[in-house]
Parts: sequence; structure tokens; C-alpha cells
Amino acid sequence: MSEREIVCGNLAQAIDDFRREGFRLDLIYPADDPHSAILGKGADSVRLTTRPDAAAPSEALAPFAPEFVLSRAGASGGEGRAGMLYRDLIPGRLGGRYIASLISIPDGGPVADWVHFHRVAFQMIYVRRGWVRVVYEDQGEPFVMREGDLVLQPPRIRHRVLESSPELEVIEIGAPALHGTYADHEMELPNGSNPGRMFAGQHFLRHIAAETTWTAYCGGEAQETAMIDATGRLAEVRTLRGDVSVAAHHGELDFGFVLDGSAKLDFGEGFDLGPGDAFVIPPSGDWRITHSSGDFSLLQVRTARLPGLLISPADRLQPGP
Repeated sequence: MSEREIVCGNLAQAIDDFRREGFRLDLIYPADDPHSAILGKGADSVRLTTRPDAAAPSEALAPFAPEFVLSRAGASGGEGRAGMLYRDLIPGRLGGRYIASLISIPDGGPVADWVHFHRVAFQMIYVRRGWVRVVYEDQGEPFVMREGDLVLQPPRIRHRVLESSPELEVIEIGAPALHGTYADHEMELPNGSNPGRMFAGQHFLRHIAAETTWTAYCGGEAQETAMIDATGRLAEVRTLRGDVSVAAHHGELDFGFVLDGSAKLDFGEGFDLGPGDAFVIPPSGDWRITHSSGDFSLLQVRTARLPGLLISPADRLQPGP
């Protein structure tokens, strides 16, 4: 297949122009601020880009570069893939290892999405506000995620966002920071149910907040998830409330996002926190949440040390049992 590169000034317009000529979108990246896409028609392939010198997604993960991060609410977000708005929660990307985004859909309704997958080591979605209807490969009929719900999207699982409420807000965290969105033109979803299937050592997880009790955690309370088991101990995720004293973490990512309320982050010189603030604590750092308001809640995400490479580039994964 031949491939030619076209440098364009407006990626979305260029994609629409080629689609009118019968081309199909095969790949677009990055999701939060797309600058490049590959489209195909028969044996013809074209790479459209507004940044010809930008790096392309790689099978190798960038080296982890730890740092303290404090991202304040109110930072502007840009338009990303499928018309969604993205606010970058880790601007430095920890060396390119991780990306965290607050994704919003102000108007709601049907989403201009398509069946796609990502080549990632880790990726999760957590609903902060509103609801969203989604469908996943081998997970049965479409379902609705509501506030506090989350899913683990294992590597290369096919999925699609169908519709959302107005003012939807979700938090998406993934590794590596730069990864592609690959279209699957052949698969139709839903495609049946095989909930025990493994995808590169991980299995799909749907956590429903309304069905989860609060338990004691580090002086406060937590709604725990089954993320540790679903990822093979690669990650742990929970929702916290109240004052907590958190022991040092010796993996990689130690991320917090204030869902509601206010508190003080006791780390370094100390920082006041409000709704929508996000932070990252470097490995081996103890931290505490103090002076939390009655409505305070926090999303906490931690990861172990990731492997240096993603899984092999084969599009299809190992068959289910």
C-alpha cells in the first residue's frame, strides 16, 4: 500500500474532504489535540498532518519522569477527538509516560464516535458529572455510566461512545501519553458477551458506584474498585472522602482529582484544594488530606511500574476462553 503525506492547515476539514472522496479514517492522534490522521481507500493511503515533525505513537513507553504536579480548575480545554473538549490534568505528561484529561461534552446527545481501540498499557474512564452510554467488545449490550462509575479499558478492546447527557464530565487516564485511536471498520458492536476474556493480561472492568459501599481507609472512607484484580496488580483506583493520611507509593503514578468540596493537601508547603483541582505526588512521597469539607470527595489512581513496551502490534488479541 502506498502512503503519501499531506500537510494541511485544518485537520478536521481535510479529513472531511477525503471522506467525501471515499476514504475511511483508520487512525487519528493524539485524542486530546489531534494533529495527524491516516485515511485509506483501497491500496491508497494518505497521512494528513498539521505538524509533520511531530512524533507518531510508538510501541515503546517513554521513560517515566516523576514530578509534583498541581493542576488548577478553570484551565482552558481544547477540542479533541469526536468533538469532545479536553482539559490536560498533567501538562508535563511525566516524561510522556501518562496522560490525564478531564473530558467534557457540553451539549450532550449522540456522540460522533466510531468503533475504535487504543494501543495502551493502561486506560480508565471515570464519570464525574452526568451520564454516558457506551458499548464494549464482548461485554454485551450498551450500558449507561453515571457519576462515580468507572471502566477499565484493557489494551485494544473495541469500544464506542454512543450518547451523553448535557454537561458530561469524565476523567480519562492512560499510558502512554501519546497513543493512537485506531478505527475498526469490520467489527459491529454489540458483538455478544464473553466477560471472562483477557486482553493482554487485563480484563474489562465496570465499577458501579451505586452498588459499592464505603469502607474505612487511612483515617477516612473509600469506595474501593476491583482495578487491582482487573489489571493484574498494575493499578489501584478508589474514591475517597474525609481526611486521609496516605503512605508513600513506590510505583509510578500517584494521582488525585478533587471531585467535589474543598480540603488542604499536606505535601511540601501545603496547598488548598477545590473542585476540579488535580495533583500528582512523586513516588516515595507521603501525603495527607486535611480540613476536608463535608462534601469533599477525591478520585485516587495509583499505578505500579509499567513495562517498557506495549503488547505486540497485532490488531487482534488472544481469543477468549
